[in-house]
Amino acid sequence: MKAIVKYIVAAAYRPLLIRYLSKTRTYSYKGICLRIPPEVFHPGFFSSTKLLLRYIVKANLKNKTFLELGAGSGLLSVYAAKKGASVVASDISSVAIQCINANAADNKVKIRTIHSNLFDNIPQQKFDFILINPPYYRKKPLSIYDHAWYCGENGEYFQSLFKTIGEYMHSDSNVFMVLCDACDFQLIHKLATENFFEMECVYSKKTLIEVNSILKILHKK
Repeated sequence: MKAIVKYIVAAAYRPLLIRYLSKTRTYSYKGICLRIPPEVFHPGFFSSTKLLLRYIVKANLKNKTFLELGAGSGLLSVYAAKKGASVVASDISSVAIQCINANAADNKVKIRTIHSNLFDNIPQQKFDFILINPPYYRKKPLSIYDHAWYCGENGEYFQSLFKTIGEYMHSDSNVFMVLCDACDFQLIHKLATENFFEMECVYSKKTLIEVNSILKILHKK
């Protein structure tokens, strides 16, 4: 019954959402104002980014190094910069990078943006915080926009993520990734384990159509 309800809600919601997001929209959250073009993931209509933001509200970000990997509109990056962090925001989409730069300027914060597929163009360094809202549906991305949703047929996104992320972590790094119950947890856990990481669920939130969970990525003991 729950699956049927999810399907009905999603089917009714999707056409309206597509129509609304076909234009650049303005979005405000926690004193942050963003302009979001249609090619960029909108944090207002999907709960994952806001869940991450609410989770780190109590964290001391002042003078911390902070990476938002696949930053989209840059909501988390702008928030962290407002809290005094030294922020790097990356994205595979050049449109997203332009969007983040504009949003940083509008909110009067300094953010270093890097056009990059995962860590490809990010100079190796150790971050105090890394936040990730990844693509997690198992399908091959056919466009830059698809990279916001699809991780590849065999989870290629996560293969690359777990092979490289350790080079950007120190012993006390706080690395948080948000996933929903529609993703292949078994595959993602397997890829993490193969690369000597473990994922600890630190928070979950249920909505009408999905359950989102925040996983802390740790070096395996």
